[in-house]
Amino acid sequence: MKLKITFISDTHTKHKMLDGQLPGGDVLIHSGDIMNSGYSKYEVEDFCKWFEKQNYDKRIFIAGNHDRLFEDEPEETMEIINEYDVNYLQDNELLIGEEWETQVKIWGSPWQPEFYNWAFNLPRGGQDLMRVWNQIPKDTGILITHGPPQGHLDISGPPYNNGDLGCSLLRVKVDEIKPKIHVFGHIHGSYGYKFHNGTHFFNASVLNEKYGQTNKPITINWDSETNEIEFV
Repeated sequence: MKLKITFISDTHTKHKMLDGQLPGGDVLIHSGDIMNSGYSKYEVEDFCKWFEKQNYDKRIFIAGNHDRLFEDEPEETMEIINEYDVNYLQDNELLIGEEWETQVKIWGSPWQPEFYNWAFNLPRGGQDLMRVWNQIPKDTGILITHGPPQGHLDISGPPYNNGDLGCSLLRVKVDEIKPKIHVFGHIHGSYGYKFHNGTHFFNASVLNEKYGQTNKPITINWDSETNEIEFV
């Protein structure tokens, strides 16, 4: 199955700045941090209204550490999301494709190692985090997490320049199941692409470390059977 996919992440309420930069296609994926403070229901409504209008067959997103409302008031937040034609994943899957033989399993999870007092934080290297990653099915084709696995596009940019910010336990799980695509954000300074051990890694953060919109959405043509990609 061939799919045209666009990846974005960490828009922090600045999603409308991407108008005119999303070419349309089969799947649009957002890897979390749609909000700023994380407490405003208006921010969720505004994002979902915008997200729904994008010209893609499937529009999929997860939460991030700034999206506190998703963790603190999950039922109320889902009431908002369910009013729109979008797909929110939180430790669950979505299958795309009409033919069973060629369907692609997409799994999304918002959790990350503890990062100040933000949302979806679990102790770094702990059993709770390992239990989260152990839920990821072995046949996952596209994995969406908010944060990166350790060692893959996980170095913050200026003025911080800190490395190894990714999750070591997520790295273990990704090395084990080898998803064809792993997309994330969180570490704005490591926006970009990397191929390793059969997996295409994308850090799709569209904002830089100072929250300026400097990075473009990443769009690819992807053959799910051969795992070949072409940047659009």
